[in-house]
Amino acid sequence: MDELIEIAERAARAAGAVLRQRFAGPRTGVGTKSSATDMVSDADRAAEDAILRVILGARPDDAVLGEEGGAREGGSGIRWVVDPLDGTTNFLYGIPQWAVSIAAEDGAGPAAAVVFDPARDELFAAARGGGASLNGVPVAVSDATDLSRALVTTGFSYRPDERAAAAAILPEVLPRVRDIRRAGAASLDLAWVACGRADGYYETLNEWWDVAAGTLLVREAGGLVEDIPSVGAHGHGTVAAGPGIFAALAALVRGAFAKA
Repeated sequence: MDELIEIAERAARAAGAVLRQRFAGPRTGVGTKSSATDMVSDADRAAEDAILRVILGARPDDAVLGEEGGAREGGSGIRWVVDPLDGTTNFLYGIPQWAVSIAAEDGAGPAAAVVFDPARDELFAAARGGGASLNGVPVAVSDATDLSRALVTTGFSYRPDERAAAAAILPEVLPRVRDIRRAGAASLDLAWVACGRADGYYETLNEWWDVAAGTLLVREAGGLVEDIPSVGAHGHGTVAAGPGIFAALAALVRGAFAKA
C-alpha cells in the first residue's frame, strides 16, 4: 500500500504541475465528448500523459483505466483508475474547483487513492485499512445525525435527457436537507465528505473514474458509500455520507428516484 500511495501521489502532483501551468495560460485543444456541453482539452490529455509516465515508469505491468483514453491491460493484478482533470468545465471557465483523481484497485476494489486539489495544494489520500488523510493529517467524516440539517453535494450529467431526470429528483431532496451544493467535481465532493466539509453526497450518474478514489477516501474516513440507480443507460449512481445520516440520505434519494 505504501508503494501504491507514493506512486499515486507523485503522479497526481506531476499532473497538478501541468494543470497549474495551463490554468494560468490560454485554453487550447478544446473539444467535446458525450454531448455539446461535455468538454475536454489539451490540459486533460497532458495531465493524463504525465500520470501515465509516472505510474507505468514505476509499475509497467499494471493495467490502466483512464478517462481520456489511456486504457491498457496488465498482468500484475493492479489497475489504476485515473481522472486526470475532474472538473474540466470549471477549469476552462477559470473556476478553481477541479482535481486530479487516481485510485489503484485490486480484486477487492480500491486499495489506494489520491485526490489532489492543485489550486489549494490539498492532497487527500487513503489506503485500505489505513485511514484517510489531508496533507498527512488524519480526517474523518462528519458526525451529523439529522438529515434535515445536513449539507449535501451533488452533480449532473452533461446529456440533456439525463440532466432533466436528475433535476426531477432535486425537488424531493432539497426541502429535506439543510442545503445542496453543486461545485462541479465529484472527486472533490467525495473528498470533502471524507474530511467533513460536507455531510453527504449523491449523484445519479457517475463513471468509475469519477468516484473510484473518492469512494475509498470516504470509507477510510469512517463513512459509507453505495451505488444507487442511474438516470442513464451507462455509469451508475453514488450516495456517500457519514454513518449518522447515510441510511436516511440513501432512502431519500432512492425514493426520489422512484417517483421521478
